[in-house]
Amino acid sequence: MTSAGRGFDVADFLADISHEVRPGRQRPLVVHDEDLRPIPQGAVPNPAPLRIAGALPTTTFELFRQEIPPGGSSDMQRHHHETVHFVIAGEGHSEIERGADENEPEVVAWWTGSFVYTPPWTWHRHFNDSADRPVEFLTIENSRLLDLFGLGRRESAGLVSLAQARAGDQH
Repeated sequence: MTSAGRGFDVADFLADISHEVRPGRQRPLVVHDEDLRPIPQGAVPNPAPLRIAGALPTTTFELFRQEIPPGGSSDMQRHHHETVHFVIAGEGHSEIERGADENEPEVVAWWTGSFVYTPPWTWHRHFNDSADRPVEFLTIENSRLLDLFGLGRRESAGLVSLAQARAGDQH
């Protein structure tokens, strides 16, 4: 099968993808909170503690449990995948890039029970507005799907504002 250019057929290409993950002992149907694997600090730019439900047999999406300490935030980041954060506990706000021609981010408030959507390739940062309680998110992203096609990309600007992230953006 041709993988690009003349002779390339998208239907044949998609039919050849066989990243099937079958449930079993290594990839169970149920993963409990205590089974989530912590991502070591420094392994990713996000300073907020992340634990991944990576043992689930998902092939197109990823699940994380994320905590933002009191008064803390995530990093300013963007990625090709879509993300939804379900707020398990806490309250805060997010700054999400509106568009290339807008200078100020959209600021959205959220609290326990809210779903926060982050569109693809938009700078964004999440803030815990409490001085004494952590925020807990269940983070759902379709990063595995994009990774299957070699399209996954993430970028972190660190603990900066939208203007600072854009100033460092060379793309």
